[in-house]
Formats: sequence, structure tokens, C-alpha cells
Amino acid sequence: MFQLILVAAVLLGVYVLLVQTLFKRSKCKGNASMCGKTVIITGGNTGIGKATALHLARKGAKVILACRNKDKAATAIAEIQKETGSTEVFYMHLDLASLKSVRSFANTFLKNEPRLDMLINNAGLVADGRTEDGYGIEFGVNHLGHFLLTCLLLERMKKTGGARVITLASMAYRWGHIDFERLCPPPPAGVVQTELSRNVSLWQKIFIQPVAWLLFLDPETGAQTTLHCALQEGIEPLSGRYFSCCAVENVYAHARDDSVALKLWEVSESLCGLS
Repeated sequence: MFQLILVAAVLLGVYVLLVQTLFKRSKCKGNASMCGKTVIITGGNTGIGKATALHLARKGAKVILACRNKDKAATAIAEIQKETGSTEVFYMHLDLASLKSVRSFANTFLKNEPRLDMLINNAGLVADGRTEDGYGIEFGVNHLGHFLLTCLLLERMKKTGGARVITLASMAYRWGHIDFERLCPPPPAGVVQTELSRNVSLWQKIFIQPVAWLLFLDPETGAQTTLHCALQEGIEPLSGRYFSCCAVENVYAHARDDSVALKLWEVSESLCGLS
């Protein structure tokens, strides 16, 4: 038993060392100009999204924080403006837990903005419950909301030309599995240390917070890969690849299954009312 504990401690120590040293050395070296470009960042008022917004605003981009909490967005905008001097950071209401809200956001954006150079699907949460449409909250917010948003804005990005869609993910995909047999229609109507876990229970927070500083990257460090994908020139041939620590990383076999990807796409279109 002692030997097992010792081995576990050594492995944990190695992992923490990697997180605190090797991973934190990954820095975005991209230097593309963002002047005159328009960027949408979902969940851009906190965590990685806010750190990303700050850097892109500093580079001259017009940044739209697409998020639910207006007060947090106002605070984030004030802080970004103070640090960068940019006056091109704006808030637009978006609740990814409501497909109606996603459609409303897209309609408003398309009416008022002639171009979209970058869509950063950054928002995410860990929580129990259901969306306004009756889907599991994590599936609804982390996937369906972003899927619909991307589809609705795709033509504007094509028209703009050279646009990029950046969707944040997690190494947790390694243990993920899509069980389509458990997929069901909604009921009748009637790791980076961010605020991802703000909706978990008190006991979960008690467990998570003590180890978060050891195992998770801070928002500034966590944003580096997003910034790399946003600012690095010449990476168009790598479209669709998975990036980690500012470099392409080969994903596990189950994440390269085209048949599963196609089925998820078709299911998502159906659930979002696009087919």
C-alpha cells in the first residue's frame, strides 16, 4: 500500500511540475494585425475569454463580449479599456442555454455588423440542470449553443473572407464518449482555473479549489493557445486540428472517428432546428 501511495505521489508531482513549468512556458508568438477586424468572444467577461479579449483589443480588434451577465461584462470592459486604451470593446447579450437567445444575438449582430473576422467559442460550464429548451445544461451550453451560433454566423464569416472559428475544448475529451442511444428529445416546454465551475455544488467546490491552483493553468496562460490560433499567420492548412500549448496535438483515435462526427453534426442540426 505504501508503495502505491508513493508511486501516486511521484506521478502527481511530475504532473504538477509539467503544469507549472513546461505548460506555462507556452507563449503565443503570433503577431498578426487585428486593426479593422471584428471578433466575437463568448463568455468574454471572465477567465480565459477576458484574457483573450484584452490581448485582441490591444492588437486593435473590435471585440464583442457575448455573454449573459451585463454587470460582469461592464466591469470587464472597463478593465480592458483601462489597460489597453481601446474604445472598441462592446457587450452583447447572449445566453447559450437558450437557443432563442442565440438566434436573437445572431440576428442583432448580422443587422449591425458588416463583417466578422473571428468567432471564439470560449464559454463553458460544469453544472447540473437543463437549458431553456430542455437539454442537459452542459451539452446545451458547451455544444449546442455554440453549434447554432457558428452555423448562423458562418455566411457572414465567408463573406468577410479569411475568418477563423476557434472553439475551446479540454483534455477531458480523452475520457469522453458520445452515447447516441441515450439521446432523447427535451421534455415539453412549461483544465484552466476560470469560472467554469461556478455552478457546481459547495461540496464540489470544496474538493476542486484546493487542487485547482496546482493542476489548472491561470487564465492568462490558458489564453495563450487561443491567441496562437487567432494571431498566428500561415496556420490555415491546420484548420480543424486540435491545439494544445500553442502547438498541434494529435488527438486520440475516438476523437478522429468521422462517422461519429457526422452523426453528431446531423443530430445537432436536428436539435437546433436547422434541418
